[in-house]
Amino acid sequence: MKAIVIGVFGGPEVLILREVQERSPRNHEVLVRVHATSVNPVDCSGRRGERAVPLPAILGCDVSGVVESIGAEVEDFIPGDEVFYMPETDSGSGSYAEYHVARAGIVARKPSELSHAEAAGVPLAAGTAWEGLVRRAALQPGETLLVHGSGPVALFAAQIASAAGAQVFMTAASGTTAPGNGIGATRVIDRATEDFVRVIRNESSDGAVDVVFDASGDTPLDRSTRVLKEHGRMVSTTKPPGAVPEESILRNITHHFVHAEPERARLDMLRTLLQRKQLIPIIDSIYPVWEVAAAHRLVESGTPYGTVILQVVANDGPGTRTPLSLQPLDWLAHAGSLFQRQVQQ
Repeated sequence: MKAIVIGVFGGPEVLILREVQERSPRNHEVLVRVHATSVNPVDCSGRRGERAVPLPAILGCDVSGVVESIGAEVEDFIPGDEVFYMPETDSGSGSYAEYHVARAGIVARKPSELSHAEAAGVPLAAGTAWEGLVRRAALQPGETLLVHGSGPVALFAAQIASAAGAQVFMTAASGTTAPGNGIGATRVIDRATEDFVRVIRNESSDGAVDVVFDASGDTPLDRSTRVLKEHGRMVSTTKPPGAVPEESILRNITHHFVHAEPERARLDMLRTLLQRKQLIPIIDSIYPVWEVAAAHRLVESGTPYGTVILQVVANDGPGTRTPLSLQPLDWLAHAGSLFQRQVQQ
């Protein structure tokens, strides 16, 4: 099969199309034909060598596709089923490939209402938001949430909180505040021109929030803690600057750091929200998979609003909100020339 492989750490230019050995599914595994995947910041950090990735590696933390074949003891799926999931990527066998083998226990049925491009942006980002808000922070109806960030995890967090009956404030970079008002946020705070501490104190019902969900990693912990109520909860998807302030101990504030792991049950719960239209994947752009380097550069620029998708199978059927005005992916036509060009670079 064809896959995008890194043999060394470095810039986007190290992402190279190669022929790799396709593996048959074992007893409890399924082989999935990948229709779409996504580019997440964690993929970029893995490519740069900032996290433990065994080389050579195939990156990619999201799959939406169709079951091609199943292991002898798989009972939940049959070939032809549409599925989505977050791969177990510690082995360096991610989703930037034509096919992917996964444990059947982490695979979930794709919502029929979504295209593969839409579904490919859900597992990692929405799963992280769900893990942080529902399991760690135990967000309750009527509570108030402040979300830092405007990337895919933050956008899903705002929608999940709104569906749970919480009041949502968001901080976001200039240019992303207007769209944010359409995804469940009561108020989107422009970080360039507004002080979120002052806004929360003036505009939230109690002058503080019950939960802070930090998906940006660039807001000092002491400032986030300043807007939390006593017994408030702080959830971070990445390490924010600064030490945990002593004030957290005195006010019984709990801190949670979230790293979502592959799990079918969480995707089944998210599918319910997706089917009810309480959760909507927001796609920034769609690239054919052979343009993965350009997609990585876009994600690293910090400018996307929503998820950057890699389309592996171009004919995705109805339902794609972002028009796919790209040439169809023909591996046979592109593999030889692309591989030669990248080797020469």
